[in-house]
Amino acid sequence: MNNEQIVLAERPEGLPGDGVFRYEDVETGEAGTGEIVIESVYISVDPYMRGRMNDAKSYARPFELDKPIESHIVGRVTESNNGGFAEGDVVTGVLPWKKFNIVSEDTVNKVPSTDVPLHLYLSTLGMPGQTAYGGLLNIGKPQEGETVVVSAASGAVGSVVGQIAKIKGARVVGIAGGTEKVDYLTETLGLDAGVDYKKDDFAERLAEAVPDGIDVYFENVGGPVSDEVFNHLNTFARVPVCGAISSYNSKEDNGPRVQQKLIKSQALMQGFLVAQFKDDFKDASEQLAQWVQEGKVHSEVTIDEGFDRLPEAFRNLFTGDNFGKQVVKVSDSLD
Repeated sequence: MNNEQIVLAERPEGLPGDGVFRYEDVETGEAGTGEIVIESVYISVDPYMRGRMNDAKSYARPFELDKPIESHIVGRVTESNNGGFAEGDVVTGVLPWKKFNIVSEDTVNKVPSTDVPLHLYLSTLGMPGQTAYGGLLNIGKPQEGETVVVSAASGAVGSVVGQIAKIKGARVVGIAGGTEKVDYLTETLGLDAGVDYKKDDFAERLAEAVPDGIDVYFENVGGPVSDEVFNHLNTFARVPVCGAISSYNSKEDNGPRVQQKLIKSQALMQGFLVAQFKDDFKDASEQLAQWVQEGKVHSEVTIDEGFDRLPEAFRNLFTGDNFGKQVVKVSDSLD
């Protein structure tokens, strides 16, 4: 069977250009005993993948040069030599960027239900939802009546954070870029206020939105946005640090210099990885699914179509040209 893959051709300098990605025609091969063939249907692109393109020690091993890039994928079983899977089963897992993958049973999991849009298993019902749930509730611990601020609040993680904080009774302020995204925060997600970081009066608008200070800041971006947010931290504020996307493609010293502000506010600032909450994944998945079914958590997704769209979709994460969770649909086999 003809197949196609995308490999890491070179280490990027700044925003990854087309030369970083190389398309290759390969043979699919045949499934061995206990193995299954997975056709990729939806492929996720996520900001953390930028760090894996560097040859540097981190919490996840770097992508290897001349080897396929990998990310979370929703796929369909097209052939099975494993009694636990049947042709047509829908599965999810971290897989190489290939149209078809041959894997062992411990590589993927069947999705709990096909009665929801399947791309949700790459967003609210997948890793981004778990990240939002675990980071906010275990580190941020928002209380009723407190003020929660979320950066990148229209994104895959931030949008779920804001809605969970509202469910918990907090006053929630979202930060996003552009009028459309800011309106989405208040009109669709139901947040109490939205602030546009691209506007010249961002600092003044943020101050107006948090008159009682900030009790929880869910950090996704770093850089000048967060520099401003830290000026409003209340005593004993909590800052779950999920990401710092503003610096992922930069070689500059991006700050911020937060030490004095943390001392003055006696705030807790804690970085985290979603894997540290793995013991709670099952309960979190059930709760997130319930909130989705009840209409309490809304998910926005940008779906590009075509295997060849993966590099551009990935770049859109850093330019702000996507809205919500970014995925690429590479097959119509589940339509």
